[in-house]
Amino acid sequence: MSQLSLSLDSSLLVRDVTGDYRPANADEVLLAAQKVLAGQLRGSEALNSPQVVRDFLRVKLATLEHEVFAVIHLDAQNRVIDYVEMFRGTVSQTSVYPREVVKEALARNSAALLLVHNHPSGVAEQSRADETLTQTLKAALALVDVRVLDHLIVAGSTILSFAERGLL
Repeated sequence: MSQLSLSLDSSLLVRDVTGDYRPANADEVLLAAQKVLAGQLRGSEALNSPQVVRDFLRVKLATLEHEVFAVIHLDAQNRVIDYVEMFRGTVSQTSVYPREVVKEALARNSAALLLVHNHPSGVAEQSRADETLTQTLKAALALVDVRVLDHLIVAGSTILSFAERGLL
């Protein structure tokens, strides 16, 4: 095997305007890698309907035996930037710190958030503490122009939406 064919076998190829393939140069490889990474980080999981959001959250949180408070960060077009499990608690509660939620939203340049937590008990009813936390987070985030679109409670296969209940 010649040195040329050996180097082509391990090279990434690009197609030029005539349709022929040639080895990619370093700038083309880096540009392609940046596009792949950007796609994985921004907008890759398009949660574009309430049912898609619910299905995603059921997979993430429905079977956990401890409470988790998570945030889905969204850009200005409501595309997913990131899903972050921020706080882990016990079987019946978790502590949530608004300052940390605001810091994460600013770090990701979020335009909006979906707040999420689970109830391992299987009961999908909001507590007074859940309502108070939602209002506290909504007020804190409004100060930095980040909207709270919903707060969802996952309890097994049931998901409660604060927005659908008029609690936002």
